[in-house]
Amino acid sequence: MLAAGGALAGCGLRRRNPRPHIILVMCDDLGYGDVGFTGATAYTTPHIDRIARGGIVLRQAYSAAPVCSPTRVALMTGRYPARDPAGLHEPLTTHPVGLPASPATLPRVLKDAGYRTALVGKWHLGTAPEHHPLEHGFDQFYGFLGAGGDYFTKEDSEYRRPMFFDNRAPVTTDGYMTDLLTARAEAIIATRSDAPLFLSLQYNAPHWPWQGPADRHRPSVDEWKAGGSTEVFAAMMRSLDDGVGRVLAALDAAGMSNDTLLVFTSDNGGERFSHMGPFSHAKMTVGEGGLRVATAVRWPARIAPASHSDQVAVTMDWTATFAAVAGTAIVRPLDGINLVPAFTGAPSVPRTLFWRVTQRRQQKAVRHGDLKYVENEEGPYLFDLAADHGERTNLLGAKGDVVADLRGRLAAWESEMLPPAPLEERYR
Repeated sequence: MLAAGGALAGCGLRRRNPRPHIILVMCDDLGYGDVGFTGATAYTTPHIDRIARGGIVLRQAYSAAPVCSPTRVALMTGRYPARDPAGLHEPLTTHPVGLPASPATLPRVLKDAGYRTALVGKWHLGTAPEHHPLEHGFDQFYGFLGAGGDYFTKEDSEYRRPMFFDNRAPVTTDGYMTDLLTARAEAIIATRSDAPLFLSLQYNAPHWPWQGPADRHRPSVDEWKAGGSTEVFAAMMRSLDDGVGRVLAALDAAGMSNDTLLVFTSDNGGERFSHMGPFSHAKMTVGEGGLRVATAVRWPARIAPASHSDQVAVTMDWTATFAAVAGTAIVRPLDGINLVPAFTGAPSVPRTLFWRVTQRRQQKAVRHGDLKYVENEEGPYLFDLAADHGERTNLLGAKGDVVADLRGRLAAWESEMLPPAPLEERYR
């Protein structure tokens, strides 16, 4: 359990500003190299890069899973998604379950601490009334419940029907989805309140269908993942960057920028038109390209600009960090750590992290220090990530004692998790 105030007391943050605003901007299927501060060159992302220049870049940040729903489970609970009794895995169309609202998840904890809370964008943690974002402590919800959908018609890609909502009410709204989400985020930021704000802005971009702001075609069922081009992807990314710029401008206009902890990240790695930087593989794999996410954090009152950190971080750390800076507690054991010390120059804390995929592919991995052990469909691998970012040199035969240790760690972790869901017949 993370005690109230926790690690913040030692660095003086609790005395100076115990209740900063918290804004999480989470993209969907953003490749590590899809933004300027991680090397994108086919287009520019000046507003996203402004976050990096004004704060700290976490060069070894990971998603909790290489696919959408499990990562969001980790954010909401602060725990490995495989620990959650709901056992969420994808696609949710064939598993009509959702994330229970009890025990309290992150927005409820922050709401109870006095925050006004809002989710704008993607939920993807269940469509039943009892799983609705408002049941989890969000004061406001504006967005879609499923995996994503048409950027113009708002038809959901999994459930094949309109699923765009304002709180609990279905809405039919004209406009490009990225722009609509941005506009609602701007309005929430502009609303005057004595309470600090927690805004979870979960963009659909740059997730398929491949539609830029100028595209008006409606993809058929068979075309959701088809079509597109590097030019369309670039247009989607420019729209996303414009949206982030509008959010930053709204913070400036509201006088909130200095005391806002703003995190920019992704739910997992990219696919198809994405660039993974120096990493191999992509979404739905436990390769670095599926897990390593471009991450920048800005908090002008606390974080020095143009900073970098090699602290290994993962989705569950945002849960622990947000609770800590809010001066509250999450009453369950967390798998994440408070990252504020890393933001302020503390030495990196050694980490051991685990991942598991059981649908569409069956893969698992453990990273301990700089070594990463992987089991996938092709066989076991051992990589030294410090020397081999692209996971190209298998050291399995040269480090037998290390392999045995990592296999033991992975087995011990799996013994604490839920049993893996059986592979669905269509993926066999």
